[in-house]
Amino acid sequence: MLTSNILNADLHCHSVVSDGTLTPEVLAERAQTNGVELWALTDHDEIGGQHRAAAAARAQGLKYLTGTEISVTFANETVHIVGLGFDPDNAGLLQGLRNTRGGREQRAMEMSDSLAKAGITGAFEGALKFVGNPELISRTHFARFLVESGVCRETSEVFRKYLTEGKPGYVPHRWATLQNAVTWITQAHGIAVIAHPGRYNFTPNEEYALFTEFRAHGGRGVEVVTGSHTRQEYVKYAETAREFGLAASRGSDFHSPDESHTDLGALPFLTGELTPVWELLADRIQ
Repeated sequence: MLTSNILNADLHCHSVVSDGTLTPEVLAERAQTNGVELWALTDHDEIGGQHRAAAAARAQGLKYLTGTEISVTFANETVHIVGLGFDPDNAGLLQGLRNTRGGREQRAMEMSDSLAKAGITGAFEGALKFVGNPELISRTHFARFLVESGVCRETSEVFRKYLTEGKPGYVPHRWATLQNAVTWITQAHGIAVIAHPGRYNFTPNEEYALFTEFRAHGGRGVEVVTGSHTRQEYVKYAETAREFGLAASRGSDFHSPDESHTDLGALPFLTGELTPVWELLADRIQ
């Protein structure tokens, strides 16, 4: 049974099934090569790659947990909730994710129209080349198109100049509610985890409300060590985990060798005072 805090677990990454650039099979190989001992693929609002990822993990001799990352709207911000260890064939979860994806295509067309007004044409079709499925189109795919077409040199520049609030190409989207996401995950026998809390632009009161409501709906974990957190945020969210009685998770949020600054398996370990989320999921590790 995998229970140690000193475990190279990477429970947050993305494949071509959502907005990553590698297949589940290549990710499994990369995770194994990088020394990951427990892995989860957590594509955005989609679990279509789960059976492939589990099979690839088995082929690599790698322990695996099912995963997804659900977009929710909370206090007018987009928040991500990671689900781990659920049944990937659960009808309620599948339908909920299908509903969440439903608004992406319309939003993408509005983003394309906004970019056209700024002189960048063909963005919807260009972004679609990077995803294939309009249900899963996201800002990341638009960013890759803007780099490919020479508008920007790298995706980070795209997000500084476009696609964020107040910039050309930004279109808000109403996602699932926090209660929706936590309920879908827990009814599918999984555990809900707040992803990268340090990334949200919340006041202290709003953040407290997020954790309070999350816990009330049955959420049980928070990412403490993750690719976008600073060392100070590791400490801050370790304390938050203890304050709210939440298990701690660890994940790189890896998307691409060319775009992600944290590779699979490259994070510091969780500290000893925390309960790792995989202790709660020991019977669901494949």
